[in-house]
Amino acid sequence: MINPNDASCAAGKIVKHSLTIAGHRTSISLERAFWDRLRRLAAERGTSLAIVVAEIDARRGEANLSSAIRVFVLESAPWPAPPQG
Repeated sequence: MINPNDASCAAGKIVKHSLTIAGHRTSISLERAFWDRLRRLAAERGTSLAIVVAEIDARRGEANLSSAIRVFVLESAPWPAPPQG
């Protein structure tokens, strides 16, 4: 049974943030878990969230910005090594 108070449910909650990208104010809706990881990635790079999102925006082509951010976060995640055997 799903517990709505479970941390994984909170991480999946959609959160909207407004950022300025290339001089334009935009609102982006992402799950809390993606915002949290994106903030950590920005901190690891020593830069701001807005700069990281602007870099993603500049490279995204035709993709939706929220989708491009999710892909960026997933591609930045460390993947476990495949099992040896």
